[in-house]
Amino acid sequence: MSLLSNPCLNCGACCACFRVDFASEELSSQGGHVPDGLAVDLLPGLMRLRGTDHAQPRCAALVGKVGEHTTCGIYEWRPSPCREFSAGEPACNRARHRYGLLPL
Repeated sequence: MSLLSNPCLNCGACCACFRVDFASEELSSQGGHVPDGLAVDLLPGLMRLRGTDHAQPRCAALVGKVGEHTTCGIYEWRPSPCREFSAGEPACNRARHRYGLLPL
């Protein structure tokens, strides 16, 4: 998928809907890539991406306005749940629906 045709660049709904939990081994201080400052402790060995721990989640790395133009401020260093998330999957379409966007 090219950057020009990537529907995520004008969406970002998933980054403003879901909690993102990941293993502490993904932190840069533990040899991973996720910046430590963007994680909060959840349980021993388990972290949560900062911002997704709020009642109305919005990832601290999300830049832009949902449904218009968005980017991920840590795209190259994002945790595994973000890497595994795919545009058009059911969870994506649920997030899009919450923001009044059409399914993919």
